[in-house]
Amino acid sequence: MGDRKGQILQEATTLFSQYGYDKVTIKQLANACGITEPALYRHFSSKDAIYGAVLDSLKKFLKHEEIFKELRNESELEAILKGLASHILRFFNSNRELYRLLLYSTLREHRKARQVFRDVRGPYVDFLISQLNRLHDEGKIIDKNNEITARCFVGMVFDCAMGASLWKGYQGKIYKPEEVISNNVPIFIKGLTT
Repeated sequence: MGDRKGQILQEATTLFSQYGYDKVTIKQLANACGITEPALYRHFSSKDAIYGAVLDSLKKFLKHEEIFKELRNESELEAILKGLASHILRFFNSNRELYRLLLYSTLREHRKARQVFRDVRGPYVDFLISQLNRLHDEGKIIDKNNEITARCFVGMVFDCAMGASLWKGYQGKIYKPEEVISNNVPIFIKGLTT
């Protein structure tokens, strides 16, 4: 039974990320799983319940603890910013469906959108705030609002990840993640050290 529920969530993740909530039907979900609609309803009470479970499951895909552990005691701001940016860009490049789900849930104003946004972006923002506070206390960066700085930095990286995975070619040239990092990290470093 658990395997079937997992299969439903996996297929639903794919379908919802490709087409959005409104365009996916219970019939499509059941067909993708190779089961009948009544069989699907034995596991989930509604399409919204499936969508909610898919959004709840996004947290398990994030593998940020490893990078946080690696950077937790880093003394150089550049290494922290480059490490976080590289991790986010690599992660979303290989998990594009997660970004699409995040975007769709927000655009549709789903009841879980705020929590999903917090679960996906929040850990990066919170980690960076703690690191900026630590570096400030060590006298390595100047006094700024570290929450604003962290939100802007993480937002910029997430936007670059979205640009690389979702908006390919919409704004002209496509930049490699390394180009984005090497261009933008020095801007943040200069703003925090002078």
